[in-house]
Amino acid sequence: MSLLWLRFALACYFIGLVYAFFALTRTSDLFSRIALHAASLGMVFHFVSLVELFLSGHVAWTSVHNGESLLAFISMTFFMVIYAIYKTTSPGVVVFPFVFFLTFIAAVDQQPVLLTAFVQHKGWLIAHIILIFTGYAALVLSFGASLLYLLQERRLKSKNPTSLTSFLPALETIDQIGYRSLLLGFPFMTLGLITGSVVAMTTYGRVDFADPKILLSILMWVVYMIMVFTRWNSGWRGRRAAVLATCAFVAAIVAWAANYFSAIHRFAS
Repeated sequence: MSLLWLRFALACYFIGLVYAFFALTRTSDLFSRIALHAASLGMVFHFVSLVELFLSGHVAWTSVHNGESLLAFISMTFFMVIYAIYKTTSPGVVVFPFVFFLTFIAAVDQQPVLLTAFVQHKGWLIAHIILIFTGYAALVLSFGASLLYLLQERRLKSKNPTSLTSFLPALETIDQIGYRSLLLGFPFMTLGLITGSVVAMTTYGRVDFADPKILLSILMWVVYMIMVFTRWNSGWRGRRAAVLATCAFVAAIVAWAANYFSAIHRFAS
């Protein structure tokens, strides 16, 4: 049943995916409202899927299937929070396709799991996954805001207004969305890495900083920290901040890919 509810959510998210492509060429307040309501309904189905999975008693959050589903739900939750504050669906141009892609993969079939058979403190592992995924979700939203900023800036400089230009909010608003997403996500990302270190210490007795997954995760966190520091202390805004956010998102993707060839933090069938 959990998988069935997830597929219902996927059908709702598909409307958001169509909206994301539609919004790139023209604007429609009606379609925007339809996509928003469809995404909200999809979140209800998605939440029911996650709750039913948890209550089943055999949930394995370390599987790619469940992890991607959780990340998609948290990302959509972040989007709804941003919408409640700024009343704009423009970040959905990036968030909706991302959420649909993750949910689609999770709803198709069971995926590999992390090799965690020897982890003694499962509570720390679950906390690590939830915290790190919350940091990822914030980074996705920041990356989406960065793309929108660069796109809006380019459109305005071209002095050739289009429907897309009117669809996007002001540069200041987009910049604030990216900045607040960073501030919200950084503590979660930091705590996620700390709890991951606790899991590694209790399982292996040490943290192997030479392992690709750990090394790339630290690199991602450093880029994340640089973004927060330059925004907070140096006042970096606009294009430079958007480029940094894009770099951090790329680093996050590379760190995720490291799960397939890491020695202690890898996926297996």
